[in-house]
Amino acid sequence: MPVPAAVRVLVLGGTTEARRLAESLAGDRSVRVTTSLAGRVAAPRLPPGEVRVGGFGGPEGLAAWMREHDVDALIDATHPFAAAMSRNAAEAAALAHVPLLALRRPGWVAQDGDHWHSTGSLAEAAGLLPALGERVFLTTGRMGLAAFAGADLDALWFLVRSVDAPEPPGPARMAVLLDRGPFTLEGERELLRRHRIDVLVTKDSGGDATAPKLTAAREAGIPVVVVRRPPVPEGVPVAATPDEAVEWVRRF
Repeated sequence: MPVPAAVRVLVLGGTTEARRLAESLAGDRSVRVTTSLAGRVAAPRLPPGEVRVGGFGGPEGLAAWMREHDVDALIDATHPFAAAMSRNAAEAAALAHVPLLALRRPGWVAQDGDHWHSTGSLAEAAGLLPALGERVFLTTGRMGLAAFAGADLDALWFLVRSVDAPEPPGPARMAVLLDRGPFTLEGERELLRRHRIDVLVTKDSGGDATAPKLTAAREAGIPVVVVRRPPVPEGVPVAATPDEAVEWVRRF
């Protein structure tokens, strides 16, 4: 009897969940997995299986790539805030008639003692800061720092943490801390103390790797400005864990 062809899965990656999904699928002989990375991080942690680095040229380019490589299933496991890529994935899946699943870790939930201020954008978050503190721990990544470059924020000091060095424009008064999670609670407590942080700004990325900063802020009574994540494109099913995504793939 002929051996069934392997299911070809394209994972749009760059997250811990994408890497864990690739690790699970790479050990399955019935699946051939390729992970696509945007190439924005200088030294990414490469997952097992085939890896592709770089953009596709929009939804049409992604659809063409999937047709050329006979992709059977597409999994959008990009960062929860990679809204443009998620929209492209949804459009490309429709163009290529390829099933699409979004892999999204659950968002964070405020606990007793938290002082959270929910916002819909970085610009809105920046507007709240003068009333909340003077020494800001900014953990929204290196993209979008222009939102915090306004003259009305020149009196504030920012500690900007990112994996790679940010490019201008950015806050007038800032220090850059290059680091990559996961972070420890002890380390986050010390960071807040050492830099005398009195307000934290973060995106609702979810997950455990960067969550200790929220606990440290709660313990210190520090307000947290949380930027809400964009919604998954309408009609796209969502898996909360890599295991759920694996089960979805095994239905093919």
